Amino acid sequence: MIRLIASDLDGTLLLNDTQELQKGTISLIQELGRQGRIFAPASGRQYPNLKRLFAPETDLYYICENGALLMKDDKILQQHLIERELGEEMIRAILAEDGCEVLVSGVHTSYIQPKESWFVTHLRDVVKNNITVTDNIFSVQESYMKISVCQRDGIEKTRQMWEHRFEGRVVTMVSGNMWLDLMPFGADKGAGIDRIQKDLGILPEETMVFGDNFNDLAMFEKAKYSFAMEKAPDKIKKHVGLRQTW
Repeated sequence: MIRLIASDLDGTLLLNDTQELQKGTISLIQELGRQGRIFAPASGRQYPNLKRLFAPETDLYYICENGALLMKDDKILQQHLIERELGEEMIRAILAEDGCEVLVSGVHTSYIQPKESWFVTHLRDVVKNNITVTDNIFSVQESYMKISVCQRDGIEKTRQMWEHRFEGRVVTMVSGNMWLDLMPFGADKGAGIDRIQKDLGILPEETMVFGDNFNDLAMFEKAKYSFAMEKAPDKIKKHVGLRQTW
């Protein structure tokens, strides 16, 4: 029996840049719960964003921030952190790069020091994140979980530069057309799946996952049944269990 089902959001449950779940999704998740199956959203998004998306459903495990944070019932079950000095080095580098914006992920808010107004509007009104705007992002006291580069005209323009610059010091993970996440080692969606499985005694053979991008690969490795979206890159499709695409 499948006991755990996890799904990516953007490009998987949320198609064509939509910011709302399709009608009937919550009812389906509630039916899974009645069957004794657990559903876990697995996303690069922050925890408050995910909670709003899946309201009124509350009995979920939330794999947030690409796996840097696992939440259940408003409690932190697992959290991965970046060492402060390294985090500040990354923030300075992103602030110094023309065309790039920086986002620092906290548990309940995203901290930004915007260079341009579109960044605030995008996060607040499109992505619908909780955001904290500051004139000095180094004054943020909360520990760093994930630091993200946002490039409006496409992260591919600088992705290799960031990967080379911080190689061996953090994990770099593409999370959408504009985003590259810089994360501590051990933080990925697979880590969230692994923790849920261990806590509840769920086997990979009892796990099913859905995704569409490279940040979903670690999640695929934790499940016997993994499915990629049809538009996913070929490299992603090669890693799915049972070679299934949707």
